[in-house]
Amino acid sequence: MKAYELTNNTGIDALTLVDRPEPKPNCGQVLIRVRATSLNYRDLLVAEGAYGSGVKYPLIPMSDGAGEVVAVGEGVTRVKVGDRVAGTFFQDWIAGSLTRESMKSDLGGAIDGMLAEYVVLHQDGLVILPDHLSYVQGATLPCAAVTAWHALVSKGNITEGNTVLLLGTGGVSTFALLFAKLYGARVIITSSSDEKLAKAQDLGADETINYKLTPDWEKKVYELTNRTGVDHVVEVGGTGTLAKSLQAVRIGGRVSLIGVLSGRGDAIDPMPILFKSITLQGIYVGSRKMFEAMNHAIQENKLQPVIDRVFPFSQAQAAFRYLKSGAHFGKVAIEID
Repeated sequence: MKAYELTNNTGIDALTLVDRPEPKPNCGQVLIRVRATSLNYRDLLVAEGAYGSGVKYPLIPMSDGAGEVVAVGEGVTRVKVGDRVAGTFFQDWIAGSLTRESMKSDLGGAIDGMLAEYVVLHQDGLVILPDHLSYVQGATLPCAAVTAWHALVSKGNITEGNTVLLLGTGGVSTFALLFAKLYGARVIITSSSDEKLAKAQDLGADETINYKLTPDWEKKVYELTNRTGVDHVVEVGGTGTLAKSLQAVRIGGRVSLIGVLSGRGDAIDPMPILFKSITLQGIYVGSRKMFEAMNHAIQENKLQPVIDRVFPFSQAQAAFRYLKSGAHFGKVAIEID
């Protein structure tokens, strides 16, 4: 079979198409013909050696993928041949709290990922795709969608009438927009592009802020909320934006720290967290149970993931570079035919 390997951690140029033996499922395992994968910023960090010491190279990258079950090993009962499935980001996080051991089962990081024609995964690390979604759409769910669901629903307990602030218009933020509107929340979203903000309004965003034109966007958020602040911030920027997010959230509000797009390592003043009784929660994707609950909501409401561009398997490097450019709105996917 064909697969892509990151031969080392020197960047996108290290992504190489190779031949590997087609894997065979053992007891409890499932062979999947991968039909599509989708990219996350985390995949760029893995390629560039910035994701941590747990990544071993050479590595088949990418946590997110969907495909068809083509064979099952002995003892498999959760899925059958012909089922349309996606893998979970953490193969061993089924329910409950994330553990140190579960953290060693992240696809495309600690273990080989989904950028291959065939993969073998354990039956416990799979979910059935919503019926109305294509493989490409299904491939966008495991990381970005589950992360947004975990932040707003599983831990955030979002309710009708809440106000949510979303930073940027990447995969997590566009899924968070869909879920927030599903629950009847008001959404304020930021971007440096008026074109992207217009697309966000088409998806239901109530207010938009161009942070290049309004660098003190936290003050604008304060004005838009009658000098109260938002109930919830989906924070994907890291230290470059976290201080502003702490100003934009209301007393007793919640900030979900998800990404580090604007950097990490700078000192953050903890006093706003203390004085405003803010709940600051780290969100590291989610469990299979969360994934299944999210899929139920997606299917019941026929939600459609936002996909910017789909690349062919032969242009995987180009897909990585396009994501790195920041030009995308929503998800970037790779189709494997």
